[in-house]
Amino acid sequence: MENAVIGFAVCGSFCTHARAMSALEQVRARWRTVVPIVSECTAETDTRFGTAHDLMREMERICDHRVISTVKGAEPIGPQKLLDLLIICPCTGNTLGKLAAGVTDTSVTMAAKAHLRNGRPLLIAPSTNDGLSASASTIGTLLARKYIYFVPFGQDDPQKKPTSLTADFSQVADAAQAALEGRQLQPLLLGPLV
Repeated sequence: MENAVIGFAVCGSFCTHARAMSALEQVRARWRTVVPIVSECTAETDTRFGTAHDLMREMERICDHRVISTVKGAEPIGPQKLLDLLIICPCTGNTLGKLAAGVTDTSVTMAAKAHLRNGRPLLIAPSTNDGLSASASTIGTLLARKYIYFVPFGQDDPQKKPTSLTADFSQVADAAQAALEGRQLQPLLLGPLV
């Protein structure tokens, strides 16, 4: 196991949470210390995909670490230089927009702001129904920023959801290693993921 400290933040793309937990397992198998983080929406919302409580308990089981679920809890990540890499998996269109605009009103966006102030890598696994429409400009903005990397992504259902994008969650651990090395895992754009 490697010694880098990894933050793993989960946003509200609830239909991808099972795949995100598989990615978290892969990350935890590679790195000794993984700190789980959830957005307030994720911490408070039960859906047909599962309960918030069960998701957070699963994250704590995998990581053997308490979940950070508040802005106050995420803020020390910066001044204490707690993480070597922060992964946001999944990262919703809402969070993409906030990151691009510098908005820090959730635990996940605060974790990202606090982490980036140290010049350390942020890895984004997008999952948004408007990735090729309203969120396209924010993805472009973030692609041009220093220290920000993406998990390779593509259209998840080109016929029924032609503007929807999602990361290939099976590549999160490899993309994390690349980001720690200061490089973008390639190819970034994938064919349909159906």
